[in-house]
Amino acid sequence: MPMQNVADVMIKQLQLWGVKRIYGVIGDAIFGLMDGLSRQNQMEWIGVKHESVAAMMASAEAKLTGRIGVCAAQMGPGLTNLLTGMGDAYMDGVSILALSGQAPTRKIGTSYKQYIDQQGLVQAITGFSRIIIHPDAVVDTLAQAMFTAVEQSTPAHLSIPSDLWTLPCSAQPRESIQLATSITGQSQVRQAVELMSNAKRPVILAGNRAHAAGDAIQKLADHWACGIIMGYGARGIIAESHPYLLGGLGEGGNPLASDICKQSDVVLAVGTSWWPEFHVPVQAQVIRIEDRTSPIGEGIPSQFGIVGNIQEMVQALAKEMTDYRSNPEWMIRLNQCKQAWNVQNEMECNTVSSPLHPSSIVRDIEQSVDNDAIITLDEGDVTLWFLRNFRGKSQRLVLSERFRTMGFGLPAAMAAKCSFPNKQVVCVAGDGGFGMVQADLITASRYGLPLTVIIFNNGTLQMEQDKMKLKQLSPFETDISNPDFVQIAESSGWAAKRVKTNDELRTTLEEAKSSTIPYLIDVLTAKTTHPDFESNH
Repeated sequence: MPMQNVADVMIKQLQLWGVKRIYGVIGDAIFGLMDGLSRQNQMEWIGVKHESVAAMMASAEAKLTGRIGVCAAQMGPGLTNLLTGMGDAYMDGVSILALSGQAPTRKIGTSYKQYIDQQGLVQAITGFSRIIIHPDAVVDTLAQAMFTAVEQSTPAHLSIPSDLWTLPCSAQPRESIQLATSITGQSQVRQAVELMSNAKRPVILAGNRAHAAGDAIQKLADHWACGIIMGYGARGIIAESHPYLLGGLGEGGNPLASDICKQSDVVLAVGTSWWPEFHVPVQAQVIRIEDRTSPIGEGIPSQFGIVGNIQEMVQALAKEMTDYRSNPEWMIRLNQCKQAWNVQNEMECNTVSSPLHPSSIVRDIEQSVDNDAIITLDEGDVTLWFLRNFRGKSQRLVLSERFRTMGFGLPAAMAAKCSFPNKQVVCVAGDGGFGMVQADLITASRYGLPLTVIIFNNGTLQMEQDKMKLKQLSPFETDISNPDFVQIAESSGWAAKRVKTNDELRTTLEEAKSSTIPYLIDVLTAKTTHPDFESNH
């Protein structure tokens, strides 16, 4: 048999590490990779219109699956376009691998076209970046890159010179490294239980990294008689019907939950770094549970940290808290907070207006989506309305939690549908963020991804307008010009409809659920100031 080349070996090693697909845009510096992919059928190539979409798709896949997401691009401008999605993965702590071409080895360090020091370029948003300059180094370097990405939950990056891909490679692909997960000892759990047992006003603050521990958190809350408050973007982890669930904290959350959190004396922060100023207690004891050490020192001024499998750690605490004596006064406050917010939320979502009020759109979406749907959120005013008013059951939300990347919604929805083809996938986007990535509507139809996009269309960068007004600044250039989204979607192979009433929206949402092709719903939306930005807030 002929000796394999560098591209063949890299592809086989990616397959051994569980990679299902690569998102990217073709360029001459990665022609060798593309040739290798054409000669196999186990790994899929998803070609997009813009590299930023590829990297955001890789980040979203990593968030949803826990596997490493992979993207690839041309050297130079191809890599710079990947940076936004790489930054999202870096800030949210998920594992992706970015592959970029590089100048031929004999031209590295010269004034060759598109050549740049790519390792220096990505330094701020990666945990690992190397250039491979010898064929036989590819296995060691790729294994180190992927191990670092997985173990540190960070982006890794490799530059591969354009002439290296097709060179013969004698190294053999290496399987992924299996690690035994260390579990915190009983002594640490007992220390945490002792602190929790003395709490009079306990609260659990749960974030997106606690998604797999939802049932365990509910059982712990039942034993501990504590309020459950969600970190930014964390929805569907706990069903809204749970008596102690009080909604989100701070931006886009339940405004009444802030007082509960500030009154608490012990906070158990599970899988989150969310600690918004002016919404959190000053004197409370804080216990953190994370699946790795690095987040423990970030964001939250905690006194005690537990590192291990999040679900197992919460289960261990619940097992020890069965004799806890609850504080009746605290339980009354929790119940009052939940009931008052239920009334306020219902009132907001029943607002009748033309164009449609954002809260009423959220309620119609809530009542339409499947209980196990994947909902991807774009960044902007639409995100805050959704997080404020959406009452989750067990849906999975995916968003750009810390990098706050406009344009994230559509790429994340496409990645979700690639990874979970049998689940309903819904993207909720504003017109500003969606306009940044609308060229990739064609990607969803090309690869047969029947997802739904709902656009809150009010012709304004609403959040920026509201924030400028709040700062007593003139909201200069916050109005935007939009194309006809329906025509663009239909010309890209989508079904599409513009809706002006809630009845039309509800009917169209049901149509979209049964569509076999992607479906875009353009909702004429009122220019409404979000309550978080009202001047009397």
